[in-house]
Amino acid sequence: MAGWLRSLVGALLLLEVVAALSFLHHRYEEMVQALFRVQSQCPYVTRIYSIGRSVEGRHLYVLEFSDYPGIHEPLEPEFKYVGNMHGNEVLGRELLLQLSEFLCEEYRRSNERITRLIHDTRIHIMPSMNPDGYEVAAKQGPDSNGYLTGRNNANGVDLNRNFPDLNTFMYYSGEISGPNHHIPLPDNWKSQVEPETLAVIQWISSYNFVLSANLHGGAVVANYPYDKSQDQRFRSHRRTVNTPTPDDKLFQKLAKTYSYAHSWMHRGWNCGDYFADGITNGASWYSLSKGMQDFNYLYTNCFEITLELSCNKFPPEEDLERQWMANREALVAFIEEVHQGIKGMVSDENNNGIAGAVISVQGISHDITSGDMGDYFRLLLPGTYTVTASAEGYQPQTVTTTVGPAAPSLVHFLLKQDVVRKPPERKASGTRMNNKALQKKVVPRATRRGTQR
Repeated sequence: MAGWLRSLVGALLLLEVVAALSFLHHRYEEMVQALFRVQSQCPYVTRIYSIGRSVEGRHLYVLEFSDYPGIHEPLEPEFKYVGNMHGNEVLGRELLLQLSEFLCEEYRRSNERITRLIHDTRIHIMPSMNPDGYEVAAKQGPDSNGYLTGRNNANGVDLNRNFPDLNTFMYYSGEISGPNHHIPLPDNWKSQVEPETLAVIQWISSYNFVLSANLHGGAVVANYPYDKSQDQRFRSHRRTVNTPTPDDKLFQKLAKTYSYAHSWMHRGWNCGDYFADGITNGASWYSLSKGMQDFNYLYTNCFEITLELSCNKFPPEEDLERQWMANREALVAFIEEVHQGIKGMVSDENNNGIAGAVISVQGISHDITSGDMGDYFRLLLPGTYTVTASAEGYQPQTVTTTVGPAAPSLVHFLLKQDVVRKPPERKASGTRMNNKALQKKVVPRATRRGTQR
């Protein structure tokens, strides 16, 4: 009986592995079932939540991996993957489902690398940002799917052309030394975006994401910001003008991390195009306005790249396993890139975290801010940097630190309150000031040191 039971258990485990590694296209209901199956298999390190609904009412589900699901731990970075933004670009959707199953399965097997990754990182995986468009594309199937069939959402809008255009504001501000980070949204922005876009903007405003990738199809290349050309004279969709961010070298390294971990992306020649090292600046490829990766960089602390993963936007099921094996290591390696640069706490003299403190790196004109608990994460390449933390009402603090090639350097800031002293009162000289006169006296505020933007 014991031998029979062992055989039965072994067979069930084998069936479970086969089911987890089946390579099929998943319609909406099947995708949801796959996510909840992973959550049921790894209940202590996963959580499923919805950030909103699509035009046709489908949930925009996210699967979270963390040793404390649903909780932000100080000094633990937040990472996200977003797939299927264009409904007919489906490989990213299937890869993220496979990645979810893989992370769960390897965690259960006590894989040291995956266990460390889940314990040290809060990972958010959204397989489909455009479930309505996917259903349109899926009805056509892989064989007869048109190049644009199902690309847009149910309102016929391309979601990667639907985010507020912060690039134009940033390029104009650049001429007058304006900011290129945390640019405020226009007053009427909610009326100009689709439900899916609105949900994503509110999502990335609620979590202090550090690193992200957006999975697409139709080419094989790792694309990094800026997507929109700075030269406003070039309005042609295909005009190429390299438009780097202040973090251009870092973005190139992030993109190369994925391309060189991928089986063939780094070779350059793919889908009839050539990209050296398998990477490209977005605007150098073609200028794109109102895209999601530029929006992440200009509005939040998040550094996002766009991964074009297959020549065929809707590959047949028999190709899914090959594609998974080509991308598996790259998907994991890119998550690990969130653990580089510097991180730390910004606190006051009572050791209370300061939210919204500005972290500036000398020589890189792009700042990030601390999160609600006062922790911050600044991705940087190896090197020596001069870093300043500043916050309203506090004296700024500047330190010099060296970043290595492995784990991030811990750099904490303790900011002292900026005390404004009142001038000594004058003795009365026979004329008594009334209340109105006192109110007109202006006490000059102490000038804050540091970079003003």
